[in-house]
Amino acid sequence: MDSPQRPLLMGYYPDWVGDDFPPENIDFSRYDWVDFAFAVPNSQFQLEWDDDEAPRLLSRLIAAAHTAGTKVKLSIGGWTGSKYFSPAVSTAETRRTFAGNILSVYRTYDLDGIDIDWEYPGHEGNDGNLYSPLDTSNFLAFLKVLRATLPASAKISAAVQTIPFLGDDGDPIPDTSEFGEVFDWILLMNYDTWQSTSPPGPNAPLYDACNNSTQPASSASAGVVAWVKSGFPVSKLVLGLPSYGYVQRSSSERLRTRWHQLRRNHRWHEHEDSEKHHDHQPGGDWWGNWGHGHSGGDDDDNDDGSGSSGDDNDDEHSGPPPLPANPGGGTPVIVDDSDNQVQFRELVEQGALVLSRRADGAIQYVGGGGFERRWDSCSETPFLRSTASGQIITYDDPESLALKARFAKDVGMLGINIFDIHGDTDGAHLIDAIRDAMKM
Repeated sequence: MDSPQRPLLMGYYPDWVGDDFPPENIDFSRYDWVDFAFAVPNSQFQLEWDDDEAPRLLSRLIAAAHTAGTKVKLSIGGWTGSKYFSPAVSTAETRRTFAGNILSVYRTYDLDGIDIDWEYPGHEGNDGNLYSPLDTSNFLAFLKVLRATLPASAKISAAVQTIPFLGDDGDPIPDTSEFGEVFDWILLMNYDTWQSTSPPGPNAPLYDACNNSTQPASSASAGVVAWVKSGFPVSKLVLGLPSYGYVQRSSSERLRTRWHQLRRNHRWHEHEDSEKHHDHQPGGDWWGNWGHGHSGGDDDDNDDGSGSSGDDNDDEHSGPPPLPANPGGGTPVIVDDSDNQVQFRELVEQGALVLSRRADGAIQYVGGGGFERRWDSCSETPFLRSTASGQIITYDDPESLALKARFAKDVGMLGINIFDIHGDTDGAHLIDAIRDAMKM
């Protein structure tokens, strides 16, 4: 029997980080693929750039990546760049035009692939996006044209929701197998679940373990279940992981989740640091087990922030206790919340997270500057809470990203893709935790 392909490690490089984090700073040895974001379709279905320096930045990225043996895809669209996708794929003529324009850019920059980041076919997404109930069927027709237009070696991927594309009835389509034939892989965007809300909720849940979320489809496990059940190969799924979190002014003690009794289809295992986490059982009917939260107890949504998180209750299966807060003392930190979003590296630079080491020498990040690190067992993600600043930060760290990466590998996904590379620390602690979890 052939040995399984090793997981692919990928990362997005957005054009807006070029000044602070030039592409030459990337350690390409840690990545198989880099996605440059974003080129934007215009009303004539040509590709434009959201920054004047983007073409030169892309050329520099490709030169550095190819020298190191890393491949580069161009990501087209994005949240604010998806306005014209719908008309671009609406007819046979526009599909040919759009595909031809993509081919021209592909050749100009010596790319290795194309990533379609249409947010989202069949509904508006960002305000002002054009959309149609026929978007999904038209998208499939376009992808077939694009596949025939690009060189055979070109990879075609897409960033997608954790639910399959919407059909003309407004519901997720039941069969995505044809998409599985034209895509080399798709990335499940397992982030931005709650964003900056009050009361706060997890940014990137691994699963809805407490079976009480108002967004039960927005988790890594639910996304895999939904796409595999629709006929998309699990071996062509990539898990999107965030290097950022959200800041909110809140006095909540915990996230929008409660703790319930475990289902039989999960088991516990102990880490060397004695912290407990869920461990799934891949194979067999894992897709049925992982598609749902735990049974038993009240499954109300906890929108008032008053339910228990894993570290705040007396259940014998509670999650890990909070790590020490602000171990070095010092002045309380107020994290910059001017745009509500914060990169992991910024949490470290601003002092809300402090690098520490466990007894076994493994790195960990604990709360600093008055922030206490807590753990939400319902989503398997950490959050920071500071009484002094009145802030809660929902984010991912090396521990939670390692759990997601191990899940991706164990259920047979193609790999992971982090958004984005520059959000990691200079020591690459996020991507290295992911690599270690995938035994890279």
